[in-house]
Amino acid sequence: MKAVVFDEGLKLDKNYEKPIPKKGEALVRVTLAGICNTDYEITKGYMGYKGVLGHEAVGIVEEVNSDDKSLLGKRVVAEISYGCDDPNCPWCAVKNYRHCPNRHTLGIWRKDGCFAEYFTMPTNVLFEVPECVSDEQAVFVEPLAAALEITEQHHIKPFEKVIVLGDGKLGLTTALALNAQNLDVMLVGKHQNKLDIAKAQGVKTCLLSYLKMEKIYDVVVEATGSLSGFETSMALVRPRGVLVLKSTIAASKEFNLAPIVIDEITVLGSRCGQFPPALRMLERGAIDFKPLISATYNVGDALEAFEKNKEKDVLKVLLKF
Repeated sequence: MKAVVFDEGLKLDKNYEKPIPKKGEALVRVTLAGICNTDYEITKGYMGYKGVLGHEAVGIVEEVNSDDKSLLGKRVVAEISYGCDDPNCPWCAVKNYRHCPNRHTLGIWRKDGCFAEYFTMPTNVLFEVPECVSDEQAVFVEPLAAALEITEQHHIKPFEKVIVLGDGKLGLTTALALNAQNLDVMLVGKHQNKLDIAKAQGVKTCLLSYLKMEKIYDVVVEATGSLSGFETSMALVRPRGVLVLKSTIAASKEFNLAPIVIDEITVLGSRCGQFPPALRMLERGAIDFKPLISATYNVGDALEAFEKNKEKDVLKVLLKF
């Protein structure tokens, strides 16, 4: 089968071995997949991963190695992590596979990903896509679930002011997700064309150059991945407010963390989320992700797609199988 593989370099392998589902797993034929910035970071050495890339995909279940065949023939998406299922594992016991120390993560850690014609995953992390949700919407379930995890972790009151910094894929998705929950959210970025995508769906927006730096926001979501974005976040979150870190930040200089203590700021790291709430949101048409799609390539042109993904104004690049 065709597969996009990273092993010291990125390549399209046209004869990669088709996976065989283990007990409790299903074989999924991929129809559409999305390139994420994490995929690009892996090609630069992140996680030391080697293998098939990809963790955002929608596909059809063609084989199930389990007594329960209910997913056979269904269109599904896969949560990206699964745990050890050891009965003594406290994380797996509460189905929080995301933090199991022996987890496998699709296309990122110890598990071949979905940039291939086929991939396998345990059936308990596969979720059927509602009939009314297109592949182009379903392929965004993983980043949408990650955005929704913020309100899974922290209750944002209806009257609180929320600001999201960063108008890339992550910031846009987060702002759209919070807005769809009827929260008072504003998206801030440097690119008017990207801000307009959120504005068209009812999100308040502001160019960073016009933003007044005031410590008035109850919740500040940092989605720029930059040190300057973190410093701006610190200048906006009110005393005893919440700073949500949705992106990892590699600091190239020292920065002052004293305001976190002085203003008693709660810092919340936020990573992956659960898929069912994201699927329900898509089912009711609360968000339209089509404006975020910059280009779609056939898997045979995957290397070209990765190059396209590097371009500054590009949001989401998809791979069609």
